[in-house]
Amino acid sequence: MTTITIDGLVYDLDSLSDDAKAQLGSMQAVDRRIAMVQEEMAILQTARIGYSRALQELLPLNEATGSEKIQWPN
Repeated sequence: MTTITIDGLVYDLDSLSDDAKAQLGSMQAVDRRIAMVQEEMAILQTARIGYSRALQELLPLNEATGSEKIQWPN
């Protein structure tokens, strides 16, 4: 018997209607997609930090303040 817990209640998967199983499948697909997008977002944020650091190394001195580097928000 395969079970699934939803809102603290345990259900026998075989006892669910076809419509309920379809909704569950859709939720699982969305959960997988959310995880993929979160992973992609982490990759993009890491890349942005790298590009920001590389840009800082290429910028000239800030003559107005005399500082050597401009601090960019991450």
